[in-house]
Amino acid sequence: MKIKLLFVVISLSLIFSCKDESVKVLPPQKIKVYKVTTKTVPIYEEFVGQVFGEKDIPIRARVEGFLDEIHFKEGSNIEKGKLLYVINPDPQKEAVVVKQSMVAQANTLLIQKESDLNRIKPLAALDAVSKRELDMAQAKRDAAISSLKAANADLNIAKINLSYTRILSPIDGIIGRTLAREGEFVGKNPNPVILNTVSDISNIRVQFFLSENEYLRIAEKYSKAQIDSTEGAEVKKIAVELYLSNGSLFDQKGLLDFIDRNIDTSTGTILVQATFPNPDKIIRPGQFVIVKVKVMDLKDALLVPQKCLIELQGQYSVLIVNKENKIETVQVVIGEKIPGYTIIKSGIKSDDQVILEGLQKAKPGLVVIPVVTEYKNQSTKKK
Repeated sequence: MKIKLLFVVISLSLIFSCKDESVKVLPPQKIKVYKVTTKTVPIYEEFVGQVFGEKDIPIRARVEGFLDEIHFKEGSNIEKGKLLYVINPDPQKEAVVVKQSMVAQANTLLIQKESDLNRIKPLAALDAVSKRELDMAQAKRDAAISSLKAANADLNIAKINLSYTRILSPIDGIIGRTLAREGEFVGKNPNPVILNTVSDISNIRVQFFLSENEYLRIAEKYSKAQIDSTEGAEVKKIAVELYLSNGSLFDQKGLLDFIDRNIDTSTGTILVQATFPNPDKIIRPGQFVIVKVKVMDLKDALLVPQKCLIELQGQYSVLIVNKENKIETVQVVIGEKIPGYTIIKSGIKSDDQVILEGLQKAKPGLVVIPVVTEYKNQSTKKK
């Protein structure tokens, strides 16, 4: 019995020893890594802005009356001087007739007073009339001249008001939706006073607001030669980019051309304006856009692709391959984010190899073969 038991033990030992010899150790696997290098990185600030036309001219009813005619298609391109609206001109025509009659009366009175003065002058030279009578005749003639001038001025005002019944486009541009229709009474609140707006959008103005700190960062970036506070805070040579609401980059560069003179004490912000060419007239007034302004160049910045970062409860880390080709976890402090990348303030150094792909399979302490791979930023390509 003992011999049989000994035989079984020896057999099992032989079997397990054979199995151990058959187990093969897997060689280190290749893994893609990103080699960290230092770069000078431009840092941008983004601001929400609103679009205005280069000129946004409200079309006003400058006289009261019923709207008789509309001579344009809403949303169309119009030329300067095109007839837009006609307000019933009859009351203004009657006013012109009244003022013309007053001019005629004043002119008749002037002729009469001029005749009286011419008759008295020779008599006064012969002392046939007193000097007082001559002075009175002179004063009446002068008063008649003034009355005629006043009557002519009133006539001109009446003619101007009559001209206001025909409303013309003040500029070339795009006209919007009319706020009054034929037959409506216009020109006096609560009836429409502003009937429409014509916008020149060959160039656009984008207005946005900066906080005091944001303004100071930008002001410190650019020299006094670029920001001239003596000419109404005129801004020169500060290029900006524009992103539309769908995330696409507008293909025209803009320039900051205006900074308001003061900080708004109620909001703690300052108004800034940038102007962009709009040759295709794609962008329209009222749109909301994102303005990107370069605020600084960060030298010797360490960039890591955003996909390399591991976040846990607000803490960030990356997996690196050390000099022994072993994977280890490193805690990092992140800085600004730029498209596809994050700036690392501390935790890694130049030439460190950060694991780029296979983060789920990578385990700390595992020996691997690092393969340095160029990172292609897909987010930049889309833009």
